[in-house]
Amino acid sequence: MVKRIGTTQRKTRYKFKLSLREKGKLSLSKYFQEFSSGDAVGLKISPRVTKGRFHSRFHGLSGVVKGKKGECYEVKIKDGDKQKTVCVHPIHLKRL
Repeated sequence: MVKRIGTTQRKTRYKFKLSLREKGKLSLSKYFQEFSSGDAVGLKISPRVTKGRFHSRFHGLSGVVKGKKGECYEVKIKDGDKQKTVCVHPIHLKRL
């Protein structure tokens, strides 16, 4: 068996990088934004907040909000031919 090297943030130096206009203080409206089930959302990891992140392979995908679990939202995405459910904090979601 081959041992896996690294963590889930491996090879993401340029993937999670913010543009110059996006850098700085986090707006609270983005942190407390609300979604209802059935809303279309885009997944984009905010490198400032580590809570509620999903795996980096789903970065840039879009999905549909399925429900809420605590502070996070369950988002249904399509990964290849499979339907998957990802639990995401609202800071990493963008309404489409």
